[in-house]
Amino acid sequence: MSGAAEQLQKQIKEQGDVVRQLKAQAGSDDAVQAAVGELLALKERLRIAKGEPEADAGKKAVLKTPKGTRDYSPKEMAVRAAIFSTIVGVFERHGAVTIDTPVFELKEILTGKYGEDSKLIYDLKDQGGEACALRYDLTVPFARYVAMNGITSIKRYQIAKVYRRDQPAMTKGRMREFFQCDFDVAGAHEPMVADAECVRVAVEVLSRLDVGSFVVKVNHRMILDAVFAAAGVAPDHVRAISSAVDKLDKLPWAEVRREMTEDKGLAGAVADRIGAYVQLRGGAELLARLRAMPELMGSAQAAQGVREMELFFRYAELYGVADRISFDMSLARGLDYYTGVIYEAVLVEESARPAAPAADESQARVGSIAAGGRYDRLVGMFAAARGKRAADVPCVGISFGVERIFALVMARQREHELKASRTQVYVIAAHGGLLEERMRIARELWDAGIAAEFMYKPKPKLQAQFKVCDEERIPWAVIVGEQELAQGVVLLKNMADKDPAQGQGAQVSRADMAAELKQRLI
Repeated sequence: MSGAAEQLQKQIKEQGDVVRQLKAQAGSDDAVQAAVGELLALKERLRIAKGEPEADAGKKAVLKTPKGTRDYSPKEMAVRAAIFSTIVGVFERHGAVTIDTPVFELKEILTGKYGEDSKLIYDLKDQGGEACALRYDLTVPFARYVAMNGITSIKRYQIAKVYRRDQPAMTKGRMREFFQCDFDVAGAHEPMVADAECVRVAVEVLSRLDVGSFVVKVNHRMILDAVFAAAGVAPDHVRAISSAVDKLDKLPWAEVRREMTEDKGLAGAVADRIGAYVQLRGGAELLARLRAMPELMGSAQAAQGVREMELFFRYAELYGVADRISFDMSLARGLDYYTGVIYEAVLVEESARPAAPAADESQARVGSIAAGGRYDRLVGMFAAARGKRAADVPCVGISFGVERIFALVMARQREHELKASRTQVYVIAAHGGLLEERMRIARELWDAGIAAEFMYKPKPKLQAQFKVCDEERIPWAVIVGEQELAQGVVLLKNMADKDPAQGQGAQVSRADMAAELKQRLI
C-alpha cells in the first residue's frame, strides 16, 4: 500500500472517531452531518488512490428521469418558449428588469421562511464547506439579493427553476423541479399601487396565454390575523391554523374544522368562530360587512387591513381588473413571510365563471396558476442577519406556475399542428443532388436573416424533401435544379398551400430570392 493510501486510512480512522464522539455527545444534526460528509469524502479519496471501481459500477444504468422531473421534446419546448416570451413581454411592458440568482443558497437563508412547507426544501450534501440547499422559490433569494446589495427600489422579474421535495402529480403540473416566473416590486411606495399592478400583470399574462376562465382571489394577512385573534387563537398557533384554513379551496369546511380540532388541538368553539369569517367571500361590498363587525374592527390591525383593501379595490377598478377579483376570506397563503395583501389566480369551469366578484367560485376551482402577495419584512430580516441596522424594504410580487400553464396549453394543442423549429424556408434540389449549391443558397438566406435548412444528403429524393416540409411545418421551399442554376433563377413554392395551380412554384431571379421571400414571409 502506498504512503498516500496509508495516510488516508489514518485520517479515516481519526474522522470516524470524531463522528462517533459527536453522536455520543448528542451533537447538533448539522455538526454530525458535516463530520459524516468529511468522512465519506476521505473514503472516496482512498478508493481512488487504490484504483478501485465505484461500488455500483457493475450495475446496469436505469434510463429514466428522477421522480418529479421530466424531459421536454422539441415541439413541447417550442410551446414553452412561446409561453415564456409572452410572460416576459408583459413583465417588460410594466418596466421590470431581470436578474439571476444561484440555484442553491446557504441553508440558513431558506430555513424558517416557508412555514410547514419548510420540510419540502432539498438539502444538499455537505462537501466540507457551507451547508446549502436548493432554492424553494425565487422570492427569498430576491429578498436576500436586495438586502445584500443595499437596494432600496427595484421592479424586477426572474424566470428560473426551483425545487421542492413534494409528492409530484405530473399530469396536474405539480413537480419537484419546475420553473417559476416572478414579478416583484421592491421599495416604499403609495399603499396598494404596486399591489394592484401585480394583479393587473397576472390578468394580462393569463389573458394573453388564453388559459381559460380564471378568477383572482384576494385577502389580507392583517385581516386574517385579526380574525384568528378575535376567535381566540393563540399567537404561536396562528401559522398552523392558517395553513389549515388555506385548504378550504380543496376541502369542505367540515374536513378543515376536523384538522383544526383533532390534528392541531384547537377548541371546537374557536374553530366555529373562525368558520364564521373564513367562509365569507364576495367583492368590494364584503368590506362593508367587515366594517359592521365590532368584534373584528376593534382591532387596529383589522382596521388597517380593511382600509388597504378599500384602496386595493379602487385601484383595481382603475386598472380595469376589478371584474376578475374575488375577495375570499379563506385565502391564507401558508408562507411565513407574507404581511399584507395576498392573492391567488385560479382556474374555474367555463360554465361556472362568476359573472360578478360576489359569485362563489370555490367549487368550480380547477387549479392554482399564479399566486403572490406583500412581504414587507423579509429584506429587513436579512439585513439584520448581516449585523446591519434592519432596514425594511417593502416588497410585493406575483409568481406564475409555468408547469401548470404549460399543461393547460398543451392539452389544447394538436401534436401535428405544433412546430418545433423556426425554419421558414427549406432548400430543395429538384434533381441531381446539388449539395454545394443548396449550401450556397442556405448561406445567402442566413445572411439575409431568413431561417433556412436543407437536407444533408448528397442526393436526396424530391419527395423526401417535401415530406420534411410537411412534417416540420416549413412554409416555403426554394427549389433549384440544373436548369434553374443555368438560368440564374430559383422556384419559390408555398408548402402550406396545397393548391395544384401553383405548380412547381413561382420563378424568381437568384439575386431577388431573399428580398422576395421576405415579402412573402410577412
